[in-house]
Amino acid sequence: MGLFSWLYSLIILFFFFFVTSLSSPSPPPLCHPHESSALLHFKNSFTFYNHTWFCMEYYGINNPNNTISWNKNMDCCKWSGVTCDEVTAHVIRLDLTCSGLQGILHSNNSLFSLAHLQSLILSGNDFYDSKISSQFGKFSNMVHLDLSFSGFTGQVPLELSHLSNLVTLDLSWNYDLKPETSSWKRTVANLTNLKELFLSEVNMSSTSPDSFMNLSTSLTSLDLSWSHLQGKLPENVLSLPNLQQLDLSYNSFLNGSFPQYNWSSPLKVLDLSQSGVVIDLPHLCRKFKYLHILFLSNSNFLKLSLTLLENCTQITSLDLSRNNFGGYIPWSSILNIQQLTYLDLSWNNFVGPIPEICSNSTKHSFSCVSSKHQLVSSPPLNLKYLDLSYNELNGTIPSWLYSLPSLQYLDLSSNKLSGNIQEFQHNSLEHLSLSSNKLQGSFPRSIFQQVNLSFLYLFSNNLSGVVQFDQFSKLKNLQHLDLSDNSLSLVSNSKNNDTLPNTLFELYLSSCGISEFPYSLRSLEILVYLDLSNNQIEGSVPKWLWNVGKDSLEFLDISHNSLTQIDHIPWKNLGTINLRSNRLQGHLPIPPPKTMLFSISNNTLDGEISHLICNLSLLEVLDLSNNHLSGDIPPCLGNSSLRVLDLHKNKLHGIIPSHFPKESILQVLNLNENQLEGSLPKSLFNCKELKFLDIGNNKINGSFPWWLESLPNLQALILRSNRFQGSIGNPKVRHPFQNLRIMDLSGNEFTGHLPQKYFENFVGMMNATSNYLSYMQTTSNVTYYEISLLTIKGNYVELEKIQTMLIVIDFSRNNFTGEIPKLVGKLNSLKGLNFSHNKISGNIPPSLGNLTNLEWLDLSSNELAGKIPWQLAANLYQLQFLNLSVNQLEGLIPRSRQFDTFTNDSYKKNFGLCGFPISESCNEDTRPQFQQEDNEEHVNGFDWKIVLMGFGSGMIIGISVGYMLLSDKIIDGLVKTMKGEQ
Repeated sequence: MGLFSWLYSLIILFFFFFVTSLSSPSPPPLCHPHESSALLHFKNSFTFYNHTWFCMEYYGINNPNNTISWNKNMDCCKWSGVTCDEVTAHVIRLDLTCSGLQGILHSNNSLFSLAHLQSLILSGNDFYDSKISSQFGKFSNMVHLDLSFSGFTGQVPLELSHLSNLVTLDLSWNYDLKPETSSWKRTVANLTNLKELFLSEVNMSSTSPDSFMNLSTSLTSLDLSWSHLQGKLPENVLSLPNLQQLDLSYNSFLNGSFPQYNWSSPLKVLDLSQSGVVIDLPHLCRKFKYLHILFLSNSNFLKLSLTLLENCTQITSLDLSRNNFGGYIPWSSILNIQQLTYLDLSWNNFVGPIPEICSNSTKHSFSCVSSKHQLVSSPPLNLKYLDLSYNELNGTIPSWLYSLPSLQYLDLSSNKLSGNIQEFQHNSLEHLSLSSNKLQGSFPRSIFQQVNLSFLYLFSNNLSGVVQFDQFSKLKNLQHLDLSDNSLSLVSNSKNNDTLPNTLFELYLSSCGISEFPYSLRSLEILVYLDLSNNQIEGSVPKWLWNVGKDSLEFLDISHNSLTQIDHIPWKNLGTINLRSNRLQGHLPIPPPKTMLFSISNNTLDGEISHLICNLSLLEVLDLSNNHLSGDIPPCLGNSSLRVLDLHKNKLHGIIPSHFPKESILQVLNLNENQLEGSLPKSLFNCKELKFLDIGNNKINGSFPWWLESLPNLQALILRSNRFQGSIGNPKVRHPFQNLRIMDLSGNEFTGHLPQKYFENFVGMMNATSNYLSYMQTTSNVTYYEISLLTIKGNYVELEKIQTMLIVIDFSRNNFTGEIPKLVGKLNSLKGLNFSHNKISGNIPPSLGNLTNLEWLDLSSNELAGKIPWQLAANLYQLQFLNLSVNQLEGLIPRSRQFDTFTNDSYKKNFGLCGFPISESCNEDTRPQFQQEDNEEHVNGFDWKIVLMGFGSGMIIGISVGYMLLSDKIIDGLVKTMKGEQ
């Protein structure tokens, strides 16, 4: 009995262990060694670069999957981004989104040995100049292939058509990828299971739209935006039976129309912005009953009217921006779309206020502030996104906008809104832009409660009061912050341990009353843009600042402060450096190797310009002007990548660099007010892009540089106050100086007659027009406004921006002889003409009366004789400065309303003149009277006003605000370009 019991217990125990072994899960199989090895070889075939800010901006990834953690001592199925089959342990998915891989993906890469891959995501890496290998066609199990945003170039291989199981193909944002029509047509036809096709920003300019004729009928999503497609898109693409998302936006030369016959479509998302596809809005809304998202920015409407929205009540997202709509916004029609969550009406011409909305619903109690602009309706309580920027809206921001419970995105920037910013009632905001309005009052405290806020732009208003830096520490997701150009005072407590959110990579605090570098910046490890310009920061740059954005900072503007010292510039990725208008002393610091723009002008730097600056191979703009730099100009600066070289107002001596190569891209060369000698180098002839040449106020000698005649883009030639000599005006080319607008040869030793043949060819000075205020500038990756020193209305002034309509000839203080050519009167766009202090004789030609845009005319100190032509008084109604003194003129001074404003100084030492305003009266007062219309229309739409400016120790007459900005912001436009222009 005991034995039986023992055997029975043993059997029961065995059975228990057997059942347990069957029910317990077996450990997952380990990664196959050859696949682990292949992955490691793949990793080691690339270098790694850190671009965390990029991943945050474009992918929203703080800690992207990457290969850094891959270790041969760990099962590869547990590696970041690697997924294995649970049964076979083969690698079936590889997601390396934004992993910092950099290098060429060759066809023999070990990646292609992972034969079981079903999903491959390489998006957001840098394989620039890699071709899409035909080896991709060997992934026979591939279902999902994402090669987007990775720098692939060249053709799309036909072998991709072998991926018969492919459901998703994403090649978007590979700008240099250029599919060829025949192979692409075959590829599309063979991918019969394809449901999602993304080709945004792929260059399909050489691909016929007909190549999409045989797209899979299973397709649910098609994105061809920004793909440069041209021609007519086949109708069947617009009527695919299962298509739910279609994006054809930003293909201006792609046309087509939706079929008019009866057919049903499950289309839910449609974007035709800036395409040539004809849009019949009522037809779209009737046919596409499931359509919820409709983007029609800058579109080709069959009929342009917002009343057509009445048929689109099913829409939840609507973009009608950039369509030149005008008048009042039809709020009644818009609010009729009750499920609307997204509305973009930006960049139109809408006017008037945003009305208050008084709820007519008992379900939703909605306050309505008393206003004459009221609308009785249901408030848009579902609204999450509202963009009304870049219109002409006025009035105050209505109270209902502060009370929307789900509002995440609000942009009312660049309007004419006024009043205070009220407190927001909910904490849902992620993006808030109220910049460039007329808003005033204190900084709203409720903004610091918006815990999800990532974008805050309030610049260019009149907000006032004190704002504590530590308040921003509450906004843990903040990435973009711009409070510039208000009347705020930002205060930092150096004893406080609070820091700004380390998510920030754009921080613009220009003109914010800051008196020291905010210590709360120290936490900003991924900062890319930093602007602390136009503040009151004094002393040296603290060393702790060097760790701010140490590996990420690309833009730094600390200009217009009172800094005295910056030891060196440590940020290795810095591209734009603006240190101008401080009190910096000592030697010139050398910027880091990736610098494209370096401005340190208006300081007190001394010493020589180091030749090391020529090692900056990416440098395009170098502005060292208005310092105390001495020594020679490094010869290598002539043979560089520079577009702008500005060294004016220093103490440089020696010669101008002699070698400017044929491939030179130099556009601006300003060496004014130095001590340079020798001749002007003939190699400047190679600078075909040269727009602006100013070597005034030096000791340059030689004859007139006739070899500049053929430079096609030259707009300003300033040789004033040098030692040039000899005659000019014997052109060596058929059409010399055709685009010239400023020619200043004053203060030299030129002789002979005035250059009539040049005047004949100054096309840029004839019939010039402009519909808006613009300036001479140089634009590439950066923008730089030209600066010059000219004699204007008898005064020597510095122009910090040169208006394109400032057209001037100044040949004064030379030894020219002969008469003034009559054809000078053809240069009817001239604003200033100065032939003074020469030996010019003969009469003043009446044709000068044709210069109706002329604002100053100086013919003084010559040998001119005869009468003052009455045409000058009759027609030069914009003339504000006239000097005909020290000549041999005689007779009556003609009178007109404009001429009567000139004093005796305009005519002194012409002993034969008589009549007003001089004391000598004429025997017979028969002078002509010229009446001018009271309502004078100024040419080109500009109001040319005389203003006063401080210059030297006193006040002198300057030039109108249309020509220049008399502030200390010479590079404001330049640095704003590098900001992205908001």
